[in-house]
Order: sequence, then C-alpha cells, then structure tokens
Amino acid sequence: MNLETSLASTLEAMGTNLDQASPEQLFCALLRVTRDVELKQKPAQGDRKLYYFSAEFLIGRLLRANLQNLGLLDDAERILAEHGTSLAEVEDREPEPSLGNGGLGRLAACFLDSIASLGLPGDGVGLNYHFGLFRQDLSQGVQLEKPNPWIEPDSWLIETGSSFTVPFGSGDLSARMFDIQIPGYKNGVCNRLHLFDVIDPAPAPENGIAFDASDVAHQLTSFLYPDDSTEEGRLLRIYQQYFMVSAGAQLILSELAERGHQPSELDRYVAIHINDTHPSMVIPEMIRLLMEDGMPFDQAADVVERTCAYTNHTILAEALETWPMRFIEQVAPGIAPIIRKLDERARSRSNDERVAVIDSSDCVHMAHMDVHFCHAVNGVAALHTHILTSSEMRPFAELYPSKFSNKTNGITFRRWLLDANPALARCITERIGDGWVTDAQQLSDLLSVADADALTGELEAIKQHNKRALASWLQRTQGIKVDPESVFDIQIKRMHQYKRQQMNALYAIWKYLHIKRGNVPARPVTMIFAAKAAPAYELAKDTIALLLALSRLIEQDPAVSPWLRLVMVENYNVTAAEHLIPAADISEQISLASKEASGTSNMKFMANGAVTLGTLDGANVEIANLVGAENIYLFGRSSEEVIKLYETDGYHPWDLWQHDPEMAEAIDFIVSPELLACGNAAALARVYRDFVAKDYFMALLDARDYVATKERCLADYEDRAAWGRKMLMNIATSGFFSSDRTIREYNDEIWHLG
Repeated sequence: MNLETSLASTLEAMGTNLDQASPEQLFCALLRVTRDVELKQKPAQGDRKLYYFSAEFLIGRLLRANLQNLGLLDDAERILAEHGTSLAEVEDREPEPSLGNGGLGRLAACFLDSIASLGLPGDGVGLNYHFGLFRQDLSQGVQLEKPNPWIEPDSWLIETGSSFTVPFGSGDLSARMFDIQIPGYKNGVCNRLHLFDVIDPAPAPENGIAFDASDVAHQLTSFLYPDDSTEEGRLLRIYQQYFMVSAGAQLILSELAERGHQPSELDRYVAIHINDTHPSMVIPEMIRLLMEDGMPFDQAADVVERTCAYTNHTILAEALETWPMRFIEQVAPGIAPIIRKLDERARSRSNDERVAVIDSSDCVHMAHMDVHFCHAVNGVAALHTHILTSSEMRPFAELYPSKFSNKTNGITFRRWLLDANPALARCITERIGDGWVTDAQQLSDLLSVADADALTGELEAIKQHNKRALASWLQRTQGIKVDPESVFDIQIKRMHQYKRQQMNALYAIWKYLHIKRGNVPARPVTMIFAAKAAPAYELAKDTIALLLALSRLIEQDPAVSPWLRLVMVENYNVTAAEHLIPAADISEQISLASKEASGTSNMKFMANGAVTLGTLDGANVEIANLVGAENIYLFGRSSEEVIKLYETDGYHPWDLWQHDPEMAEAIDFIVSPELLACGNAAALARVYRDFVAKDYFMALLDARDYVATKERCLADYEDRAAWGRKMLMNIATSGFFSSDRTIREYNDEIWHLG
C-alpha cells in the first residue's frame, strides 16, 4: 500500500491535509489507516486454535508498535518529517489502553505479539475495562486514585456485532464483544484480542474511583480489580470473572461449530489457557455448556481437562484466589453444582484434604481446580517451578508429576528494544544484522564482534543519550528535574511489600544520613521509583507516602540534593516504562527470595544494558547464570533460608532493629521530626511500626547486605570501561528471555497448535 496516499485521503475526509493537520488529527488519521491495513490481514490458520484467557492485557500504546509490525514505521516517520512534525509528537496524543496493571498483563501482551509473529492461531480473551485500575495522583503527598478513561471516538477497539448471553443468578446479562487487532511482525498475520463489555457501561465516577459495586449491569467493566475489602467488591470480582469466561466459552463453541466440528471434538481443535486464577471458572462453565449440548458430566469433564492448561504466577496466598461457595451460588448458580461434582471427582483421586477443590469452610480454591482439571500446569521461572513442585504445590506434584513443567517468562524484543530503544537497535543491527528481531538468541553474536571496545563505547553513548531523553521527558511531563550525568538507579513495578520498595527507601535514608555527615558519593545518584498500590493495600500506599516524603526532604536539603535525588514517577504505565527502561544504569530486582515468581522488568532492563542489583529470586537466578557473577550484583538470603524462616517462625525484626544501630538509625528516621514535616505523619508511623514489629517480607533481614552491595555497585560504576563490558554482556545474553522462545515452548509442549 501507499501510506502517504492513504493518509492524505483520510485527512481530506477529515477536512484537513498533511501540512495543516494538528497532532491529534494526524494521530486519528494514522490510527484509521493502520487499522484498515490490519483488517485486510487474516488471523493465523490451523486445525487447533488457542484461546488465551487473562484478566489483564497491558498492551500499551499501539500506534508505533503496530506500524513497526506492519512494516510501515519508516514510511510513517519519513512522511511526518517531510511535513514538519514527528511520529513521537503524534503518538503522544494516543491514550494508553487501561486494560492491565502489572507484569501479568504485560506478559499477556508480549505473548499475543509472539503468537501472531510466530504465525500461530491464537486469540486473547479478556474484559474491556473503561477506567483501568486507576489514574494515580501524587500531588498531595499520598496516592490518590482517579478514573483512567481511554476509550475515545477513534479507538483501536472494533465493535464486532457479536454478543453472548451470560446467565447470572440475578438475571441474564449480554456480553458485547470488541476486538483489538494483533499484527504479527511483517508476516501478514493479524490475530485478535477479544474484549467483552456490558451493553450500557456506567460513566466515570465524579469523585475518585468510588462507585456502586452492586450495579453490576452498568459497572461490571468499569474498573480492573474492584476493591475486594467489601463483600460487594468481592462479588463484583466474581461477576467479572464469570462474565469473561462464560462469554469466552460461548465464543469458542460458536467458532468451533463455524469450523465444522462437534463439541465432543473440543480438545482436538481447541486449546484454552488460563493465565493465573482469574479465568478459572472457564473449566466448570465449559463443562456446563457441553452438558447443555447433551454430553454427560464425566465425558464433559474429561474433554475440558484435555483442553485446558494453567499458568501459576505466584505462591502468595492473597493471589491464589479462594471464593466462598455461597458467593458462586449467588453469582453463577449454573456452575455451582458442577464445581461440587468436580470436588467429588478430585476427592476420588486423592483423600488428601490439602488438594480438595472445596475446603472444610465451603470455599473454592481456584488454583486447586485448575491443577486437577487442566492437562498441563506450569510455573514461570526455574526457581518458581521448583518451589511449586517441592513446597507450595508438592501434594499436587506428587499426584500429577507429568502435569508440571517450567516455562520461563519472556518479553518481546520488538517492543522493548526495537521500538523502545531505536538507537541501541540500530547499533546492534549494524554489528550483527537484523536477524535478532525475530531470533533474539542472535544477540549473543555481539560477544564476538571485532570492535568490542568501540562497541562498548557506543553503548555508553547510547545510554547517555537515553538518560538525557528521560530527563527531558520527566521535566516535560512531570515537572521533575534530574541530572543525566548521575547514576540512574531504577525500581519500577507494582507497589507491594514483597517487592521491597520499602528496603530501597531505607537505603535512601541511609544514604541521606551519610551524605549529611560529609560522605559524598563519587557521582550523584538519582533513585527513580514508579508504581501503583492497590487502593485497599494500605501499607503499600504508606510506602508511596514515605517515598514522596523522602523526595521532598532531599530536594529541600542543599547539603544533600546535589548528590542524591529521589523521584517517584506518577501514574506508571507502559509508556513511562518505555522511557525509563532504556535509560537505567542499575535495575533494582530486590524481592524477597522465593516470593517473585519471575519478573519481566528484569529482562527488559537487561536487554537495554542495565546491570541487575538483586536477590536470587524469580528469573534473576537465570539472569545470573547467563551473565556470570561479575556482571550482576547479588545479595540477600537464599530462597531455602527464607522458606525455613517462615516455617520455623525464625525471623524477628525487633531483634535486628535493637542490635544494628546503623540500620536502627535509618528506621527511626522514618518518624523523625524532619521527615514527618515533609509527609503524611500517619502513613510514616504505620511504615515505621511495620518495620520493627512485623516486616513480613523481611526487608531488615537483607538490608545490611543490600546497602553494602549497592555501594559496591555504585563504586564499580566509576570504572566506565568495565561497566561497558557489563552492559554488553547483559545485552548479549538477554536473548534467552524472548517471549518468542517462551511461546515456542508452550506450543511444543502444551498447546500443539497448527
């Protein structure tokens, strides 16, 4: 196609032209042209098709990524430049879809890209949230939540005209289906993300994100993860989940019939993947639908078990969903008797109460149902899978040893290197060709280039360019000024105590106090945080308040501010990550060992030349094995030691606080007059009390080692040649973490598509 002709024609229909159009008009025109190109392409074909169910798809802005995958990016940039603007200015007008929050949703987005780019038949299934999790406002020194609307008249959403009737206990509700096209990378394939929505969605709340959770007909698709601290909120989560899986299951059966197959052949022609426990009710719902078609329960259960597979993303009890049966009987009475039959079937396989689907309190354990009634179960990093099979899910692994496998997570390098870091992408392609874009393992060829010294010098120049770009973006969008000559030490991920942003904050206090005493660093340090805390997660929100108070205190102190800066980026999302990750010098991956299933920001940072400072947790273990001990900074207790401390109740933060005066000084500073004057006193007091009295995720256990290791890392940064070699090793060995590799493993060992 001729992009310029199509763009000019579209703009003419809008009453303007390439020279006079505003950035907003140019964005709308490019979106329409790009969407039209996508609609002319076909989904991948094959006998067996995947339906990937997930509560989140954190797809980010799509214009640049879609132009890239369609092979139109260079033309778009050239055309806009010739007419006095740039794609960067135009894409700034694009709202980011509010369809996810953290790693779970971003992983699902990477997977959809890889499925399409590998030419595999597979679509995503989720919900069309109108206001996302929330838009984060930090202007008052605490996190405030506001709606995050994103759906505009010109949108990537395509109304399909299809709808499905979902049978709730309170009455039927129609699920209207929208599609977002997912183009593969330059292969002519365009798969789809199916998003279900209510017919008459509610408008945005006027104040904050409070809304009537009992108004299911209008509010079901308003927000991602409604506040589950109330019974109405918990019920709404079940409404959301059942709405998604019922509509999705009906879609599957309708498409199966369109392809000329019988419901009894479901397992032959369909693969259903359950991404974490949120879509677990697809198992009993599909059985219900097959039984409605006349299939006996036992046969339906067997067919569904051969069709479904499940990915476990966590060992945290809070995320392994458990719902009272009375809730399910109220929301989705049609599947309640089926879940009871599944519990009976599970008990016929084992009399171990630990593996029951319904426990003695009449609560349904969704993960238990998944393991029993899926043919495959996987963890998402080697350590995580080991912990699942040897500890957290050991009774299941003993019962079903052949079901369990590991599928280490991956990222799409097309989004997180080619698009997010074009200067680095060009540098790599000049050295080894562009084969790495579709085969990231080729990045290892960088280790054998002839001009290694020149290459590391260029990597450093690119990093500095990206740091200046980040500094400019922070100034422009957040009013924050940072020094691009400083070390950029970055921790960006969901705000949660197990990820231990609070330990990083403790380091900031320690560093502040040292600088106050005249111990200035060799180079200024900029500590950058970005994260949202769940609205009902008080301690996580208190940690944000602590970081904001520290930021204000440091900025106001003329003795410290030239040497230390602490930045909390507001409303973290994919767009912010695309600015932050290419600019990072140090990648903070400091979760308590055994608690982070995998992580994917660690992979994105690594691929962009940041050096990891972290624990041996999640995929950090595999990163360490790939880069070697000299190219990563590891600290902290092992997962085995941590698990034993939990088992024996052997961790007591009070003792550490009493016997380590230097760390105690940093902790006590949280409630010092000078910090209290800069922040929310109640929040700071709660953080302080948690440190000394509970500290469930053991920040104090590793704090001393963390401080020492971080100081060593900062000192090593001053040897620029050696640091350049660390950057090169991280980039060159990152190819293993491609989502293309992960998806090939899923397909070869679980899905068998094609």
